[in-house]
Amino acid sequence: MLKRVFLGVFIAATIACTAAPRLQDIDVPGSNNLKPDARQQKVAKEIAGLVTSINYKKISLNDSLSGVIFDNYIEGMDGNKSYFLAADIKDFEKYRFTFDDDLKNGDLSAAFFMFNTYQKRFNERLNYSLKQLNQNFDFTKPDAYVYDREKLGWFKNIEESNQSWGRKVKYDYLNLKLTAQKDSAIKASLKKRYDNLLSQSNKINNQDAFQIFMSAFTNAVDPHTGYFNPANAANFNIDMARSLEGIGATLASENDFVTIKSVVTGGPADKSKQLKIDDKIIGVAQGSEEFVDVIGWRLDNAIELIRGKKGTTVRLKILTKSQDLSATPKIVTMVREKIILEDQSVKKKIKTFTKDGKTYNYGIIEIPAFYADWAEMQKGNPNYKSTTRDVKIVLDSLKLANVDGIIIDLRGNGGGSLTEAIDLTGLFIKEGPVVQVKDYRGKVEVDEDEDPNILYTGPIAVMIDRFSASASEIFAGAIQDYGRGIIVGNTTYGKGTVQSAIQMKRINKEFDDKDDQINLTMAKFYRISGSSTQHKGVVPDIEFPNIFPADKYGESSEKSALPWDEIASSTYTKVADLTKTIAGLKLNHENRMKNSKEFTYLLQDIKEFNKKDTVVSLPLNEVALKKQRDELEDKNLKRENERRITRGLPVITKKDEIVKEDNFDFIQDETIKIITDYISDPKIVKK
Repeated sequence: MLKRVFLGVFIAATIACTAAPRLQDIDVPGSNNLKPDARQQKVAKEIAGLVTSINYKKISLNDSLSGVIFDNYIEGMDGNKSYFLAADIKDFEKYRFTFDDDLKNGDLSAAFFMFNTYQKRFNERLNYSLKQLNQNFDFTKPDAYVYDREKLGWFKNIEESNQSWGRKVKYDYLNLKLTAQKDSAIKASLKKRYDNLLSQSNKINNQDAFQIFMSAFTNAVDPHTGYFNPANAANFNIDMARSLEGIGATLASENDFVTIKSVVTGGPADKSKQLKIDDKIIGVAQGSEEFVDVIGWRLDNAIELIRGKKGTTVRLKILTKSQDLSATPKIVTMVREKIILEDQSVKKKIKTFTKDGKTYNYGIIEIPAFYADWAEMQKGNPNYKSTTRDVKIVLDSLKLANVDGIIIDLRGNGGGSLTEAIDLTGLFIKEGPVVQVKDYRGKVEVDEDEDPNILYTGPIAVMIDRFSASASEIFAGAIQDYGRGIIVGNTTYGKGTVQSAIQMKRINKEFDDKDDQINLTMAKFYRISGSSTQHKGVVPDIEFPNIFPADKYGESSEKSALPWDEIASSTYTKVADLTKTIAGLKLNHENRMKNSKEFTYLLQDIKEFNKKDTVVSLPLNEVALKKQRDELEDKNLKRENERRITRGLPVITKKDEIVKEDNFDFIQDETIKIITDYISDPKIVKK
């Protein structure tokens, strides 16, 4: 059985059950009355067996866990308490302690009854919103729209729900009115918006309902065990591989049309020279077969037709943005290719910095994820795409440019392949342990870099933030433990668990017709020092104030997260003891921050973020809302111009657009100053 180990934001097992499925009428007037299929019932039973037998977190599928699944499921459907009525929730309560038995038996009737009720309420709210567009709104009253209802109670009745949704429509209207649109244009725009939402609701299928319910189940076990239906599994694997086979176009669903939003340079869509942004795809044909009309289709179903194996032919019927269905469509024929998603891959840039009359050049390597094209690797392709291979290419080019140091930017990198984290670390150390992994049986394995070659021996700094997770934490933690570089930024996410991804069809031959999969938490990883990153994350050597509090963002905010612990340290040899070095760098950094406007801005942003986090409503008075927005715009413009003046750039007005090249990355620039201190300051202890 093929198993892929990864770290991100399976083995067969079954449960023998004797209880008969509980009967439940799942039809709900006003919904699509979705029903589970036989395969979903079997998959539910299979996953129930997996997560209770071999998941790292030893759990029992009992009434206690059922209650957690129940709460997760309601939150997954209506976390903002915008649709369900109190009476609905009361009616659902009889299922609070039955989901454990339902999963063991593969009985999804209660789950689908609840989902059908949700869809009924959703459709009711959209239809009510459409009716509200027929009235004339008064924006002079001191009223407000409460958009964050998470901490409020459920709507007591339909009248209370109508009041809330009436205010939402009023806010949507006022929001467009402040852009100086005419009333007729506003009503047409909102009608189009609400109609489109209703259209999307009517395309929801039983896979969507099943996905939400299974996510409620797996998240009750731990935050990173997860079931992926076929569409989500395909997207997950594309994300991991940073490649796909198809025409090389980004698609969106707009008003029942599959619409082209971008094309990949060098891909079939780009080479054809016949496709433009906002063109509409109304039909798809495989080779010489008949066209299939895709108007009104769900986007994922249409994409499944358009994607296909490299070397196969696809034909598309195309209408331009301005053409309607009465126009004659253009037929475009393309041969599918392997598309490399370069815009989502490793990137580099070189920045210069002058200190005491000397100019330093730094290579900035931005790593968005730890990816690897598993399929190509299994085929034996020596040039398969991966993070480490891409970084090698970038490092070679930066060495040729004679950079003085390397900065590896892992901000926002949510992780990915465990193997890639180990291999990437190996580019910067001679050899030795990188990470320790303890499996669900308690066995500890030390994963090492066995290659004595070092691709880059110069100074490095690693940038991390609250959303650097899992594989990012392995790499940053190893660099820190070895004393190989300086870690700068915020404490990381704190995800210290390892998942194995296995396709359901590899578990049971009955599932051969679909490509769904389960990502099962099978192990925890530990730093070579023995400490887990679980909950605690990696603490940087030089830390910036964190705008995202740990109790709301990160592993420690997850109720079902595994606890922190530690194991024995590995045997490894430090490259250097940077304790005194870091003390000197910190002192220089703190002295700069005392007179730094950008640091002051950062502290202000944190204060504003915390303040906004407590705001749950917006004014429906036109004068009040306009004043609020104008004040914020003036504040942002003033700050931007202060930055531009200090950087020798011309000031701008409200009408000017900020050019992308003008964007200022304070944290990255301060990291450059930190690494420059390390290289140049004679008072800094160097190793």
